[in-house]
Amino acid sequence: MITVKRINNTMITINADLIEFVESTPDTIITTITGKKIIVKDPVDEVIDKIVAYRQRCFEKFTVK
Repeated sequence: MITVKRINNTMITINADLIEFVESTPDTIITTITGKKIIVKDPVDEVIDKIVAYRQRCFEKFTVK
């Protein structure tokens, strides 16, 4: 799950596994695999960083230490 800020300044938490793609038009639009579109204030790079951090947290218990 990642938390982003909608354009009306409310926070929303999205299941990162359901994100199909993220685009900048110039607003950042997150499209889910269900076709739902969410417009957010976070820049595309920050959304990607949040997705990567989420996935790292999910799989860190499987990494060899």
